[in-house]
Amino acid sequence: MTQFAGQTAIVTGGSRGQGAAEAHLLAREGAAVAICDVLVPEGEALAEQFRAEGFLARFYHLDVTAPENWASVVADVLAWQGRIDILVNNAGIINRTGVLATEPAAWSRVIEVNLTGAFLGIQAVVPAMRRQGRGAIVNIASNSGFSGHYDPAYTASKWGIRGLTKSAAMEFVADGIRVNCICPGLVITGLNATSPHLGSMIGMTPMKRAGAPDEIAKLVRFLASEDSSFITGEDFVIDGGFTAGAAYRQVAVQTGLLSDAPAPEQV
Repeated sequence: MTQFAGQTAIVTGGSRGQGAAEAHLLAREGAAVAICDVLVPEGEALAEQFRAEGFLARFYHLDVTAPENWASVVADVLAWQGRIDILVNNAGIINRTGVLATEPAAWSRVIEVNLTGAFLGIQAVVPAMRRQGRGAIVNIASNSGFSGHYDPAYTASKWGIRGLTKSAAMEFVADGIRVNCICPGLVITGLNATSPHLGSMIGMTPMKRAGAPDEIAKLVRFLASEDSSFITGEDFVIDGGFTAGAAYRQVAVQTGLLSDAPAPEQV
């Protein structure tokens, strides 16, 4: 699989979990991958693993909230490979407190990492993409960007990423740069593995399971590739049907209009 041969990808939050799966799939498809994160030991080990598998990969320490750090990483990646074709803005954090319990500093930190980090990433890579006349930016939001999740800072940041995606897509479309947004539902990673809401979320999800990091990575691959060449400024929800109407479906099951049991096989 070499559809990204000769291309270079930057993946933020790439040291573990969903970001690591995205970076791995892009590398397997032939891209030189810059794994970027604040988790240094994990990122360095992952880059070493990729190289042992025969892939082109480097780890870069990146605080996505720091413009000077972005400038340094982009300069180093360009010195390494001479181009940047793909940016995956995957880095994100959570807070899990309601409006009244959220301290202003906590609010600001979530917005800075989740939303401002993506904004700064776009600013940093667009000049190189413009020179090439092409590029694909994939922003990772959440299905919380369509609802009122009990974490107002996180929710606001994910709604914001959707808006940022559309604005950037319109601004850079004439430069051959496509910008799209992925909105996952529940994906269990190190970020949320101990969260108390996992069982309830799975129970509400029509497919009755969490998503896998590889499933999100495959959608990243599609949006970064020429297979999606006529798509820009769009949101892609990947959540097992949760946003489509999980609450209505649960009501239908509870009232007997629907059943959670699989339909019997037809003979």
